[in-house]
Amino acid sequence: MSVQVAIFERMFDHGEMPALALSPVVDLAVDAGARDGQGRTGAERIEAIETVQALQARIDALQRTRLDSRLMPTHEALADLLPDGGLREGATYALSPSSALVMALLAGPSQAGSWCGVVGMPEFGVEAAEAMGIDLDRLVLVPHPGDAWLTVTAAIADALGIVVVRPGRAASDGAISKLAGRLRERGSTLLVLGPWPQAEAMISLTESHWSGLGDGHGYLSEREVTITVSSKRGGRPRSRRVMMPDAELGIRRLDRDAAVTALRRVG
Repeated sequence: MSVQVAIFERMFDHGEMPALALSPVVDLAVDAGARDGQGRTGAERIEAIETVQALQARIDALQRTRLDSRLMPTHEALADLLPDGGLREGATYALSPSSALVMALLAGPSQAGSWCGVVGMPEFGVEAAEAMGIDLDRLVLVPHPGDAWLTVTAAIADALGIVVVRPGRAASDGAISKLAGRLRERGSTLLVLGPWPQAEAMISLTESHWSGLGDGHGYLSEREVTITVSSKRGGRPRSRRVMMPDAELGIRRLDRDAAVTALRRVG
């Protein structure tokens, strides 16, 4: 079996790729003109091994990138709904078009000190964002990027930890792949309003119910919603009822686990 075939048969093994039992290049160079059992000269064998070594180095680098992936600080009300237990650095997530959902996902990273960017959302309210826990001193807004939305997104992703974008016109597959590579390189997380071909998961907000108004008076103070996450890795979608905003906490989960946790804290 040739070394080229051996390397590709092992490329998709789980875990670390086993090292190939190859002789050192220096040993093969004793007689560059000698031919092996497959009719290759020493020089051809050296070239083949150098090619395999380059492939091995590239695969190792990709494995390290995957293993070293870290999670962005994500609000506890939402974190365990996501496939990795939080927003992953270098990954992209598709969102239903909701400013409240965007703010909830930005709250955790912002409170932990990450810079956040919002592109193409002129309706994004800074007062509501602050009430949800977003640090306005670390928030960058680009309300009207026009047709340059992809260029703007890629540019600020170089400097910010997490970026939200509402796409303008459609982007090519090549441009999307290039942006994905840039995000992985920089460790930035991208949240896209609407469907996105390389999204880790789809995060949706549904079943919204406001409270606070009396009989013709008062103010809207709380909103109860359902958050649902569907992952590209399969499995059943995960859902949870959340207060967003909550009059006191900004974001509060309403499921049974939260009630049990609260009771434990009390006594």
